[in-house]
Amino acid sequence: MTSHDSKPDDEATGSRFARWRGLLAVALASVRTQTVAARGRTLATICIVALIVANLLLVTGVALALADDDPVDHDADLRIVPDDNDVHSSVTGVEGTRLGESHDRAATIAEREGITHATPMLAEPLKVENPESGRSEYILVVGIVPGEEPMTAAGLPTDSLEPGDAHYADGAYDGSPTGEIVLSTAAADSLEADADGALVLDSENGELETQYTVTAIEDAEGSETETPVALVHLSELQSLTGADEGGLADRVLVWGDADAAQAGAGEAYPNAAVVTDGSPTVHSLFDDRLALVTSVLALLVATTTCSLLVAITAGLQVEADRQMLATLGTVGFPTGSRLVVVAATTLITAAVGAALGLGLGVGGIVTTNAIATATVAPESVAVVHSLFVPYAFLVALLSTLLALPYPLLLAARTEILTEVGR
Repeated sequence: MTSHDSKPDDEATGSRFARWRGLLAVALASVRTQTVAARGRTLATICIVALIVANLLLVTGVALALADDDPVDHDADLRIVPDDNDVHSSVTGVEGTRLGESHDRAATIAEREGITHATPMLAEPLKVENPESGRSEYILVVGIVPGEEPMTAAGLPTDSLEPGDAHYADGAYDGSPTGEIVLSTAAADSLEADADGALVLDSENGELETQYTVTAIEDAEGSETETPVALVHLSELQSLTGADEGGLADRVLVWGDADAAQAGAGEAYPNAAVVTDGSPTVHSLFDDRLALVTSVLALLVATTTCSLLVAITAGLQVEADRQMLATLGTVGFPTGSRLVVVAATTLITAAVGAALGLGLGVGGIVTTNAIATATVAPESVAVVHSLFVPYAFLVALLSTLLALPYPLLLAARTEILTEVGR
């Protein structure tokens, strides 16, 4: 009995598959026909979806850049950043919360097997003066604890800085400062500074007074912009900015085995967030309320606008295709099959628009960054994420599904005899 029953089931399954394949073929043929015969309406739908998706990706890219909590380039394998549960507040009140006891806790992480190096990082804009040229500029000064092995922080190599952090002096902050500073090419140009030249770092929050010597001028790696940046020892920057009280740092960078780094980070800072470095994460977007609200509002506006406009253009297309739908009815296509053809045609057209919008969105982000960095912004104001590809198609799909009831209702009301008789 079982062997005899399975054959009709297989035939039924094959028949359904063939029917759906045939409906899809009709939908594709309809798209090709519309592209030639009803070019204006089809292109209108494609352009509507493309422009809305492109605008959504641009706004989302800006939101991701806004939420990026690691604007300073480095080659660490992992970073530890404060979260909302961290109890240490910012020195200036502008940044978010910071990590405390950074020297000691980073040293604890570095002692674990598999860890090459761990260093806190502090970034502060400071007024830097070149006494020789008389130039003074605000430079982003980054403090780190250089290791024995070569590494990159703030896009600059640390080779020309003395390993360790002598001024820290086991937390007393009374050791001799090294007075070493590494400048990016952009910082050196803005200060008209040369290697081995003298610089003065000015800060109203700290008490450390020392003259700094430029040990190297390097091109900032991994940076698409010419942001002036300088690299110094962490404890010296902490003393300059008042962050020495509590040993505050923005983040802790860790080089080495991922598992060991995760374990060490969890032990040293149980309430902090551990982030594997790479492109900006969606997690950072949810941590920034302004960026999250911006992206959500952009999504709602894009979905609503796209669905309304697609409904209108798809409805106009159905009105123009009533005779074709009636012809399908006369050759044996039931109402359900004709509606499937309309739905598939609309979805395929929207998918083409989403693909075009993805390209336009990425191009818009690149153009926006180029214009912004050439005029008013020191760094990129929008970023591209790999999730933009599925995001673009999902938004187009959702908008089209919301728009489909209107064209499907029009198609269902098509009178076969009336349309064939025209």
